[in-house]
Amino acid sequence: MTLMRVCSAFFLSALVLFATFATAADPWPTPQTGGEWALAIIDVETTGLDPGHAEMIDIGAVYTDLDGNVLGRFFTRMMPPHPGRIHPGAAAVNGFSAERWQALGAPAEAEAAARFLEFHEQAAAGRRVIFTAYNAPFDRGFVDAWLRRNGSSFDALFAYMPLDLPSVAWGRGFRAMGGAQLAEMLGIAPETDDPLQHTGETGAEWNLMVYRALLGPSG
Repeated sequence: MTLMRVCSAFFLSALVLFATFATAADPWPTPQTGGEWALAIIDVETTGLDPGHAEMIDIGAVYTDLDGNVLGRFFTRMMPPHPGRIHPGAAAVNGFSAERWQALGAPAEAEAAARFLEFHEQAAAGRRVIFTAYNAPFDRGFVDAWLRRNGSSFDALFAYMPLDLPSVAWGRGFRAMGGAQLAEMLGIAPETDDPLQHTGETGAEWNLMVYRALLGPSG
């Protein structure tokens, strides 16, 4: 057997093994198994755009069943390990400063992670959980980096494939990616843009409104 055939056979075997593992680990919801699943509708605020350098400063989460019925709510600020990395553009959106976060009683990120893990266990209550967000790859990257710094990981909590709300909207016929534009098309209020009010909590609640609106007729 040539080297090329050996490599091809190895690649095919690896692909089959991965597909088998993914299917076994994540048997996706069906009408019969939907009750075994939950959504973690999440939004985070950060000190920048790169999860390899910037850090989370808060997280809001609303856990629901697949029909959007609330199972639990969570919000915490956190003091990032390197507050000096705040980008001016991020501060203009979320109002972060180390002094303000200290005055607001923000815990260290390790304590915030422990609180979130406790909430996740209670709200998920044994269900498989699909991470759901607006621009899900962004939030996923930061949540995974945060959890890994504090003894856990994205994969330990959530199904491997996240649910991205703009992608859902696009598939439903709403040709919009920006939040304000999509809010207008869905007939819901846009999320606040006041940096002193804009948090992961307001973002998660707005994401829930988007999800519920998308369960209705397409545009």
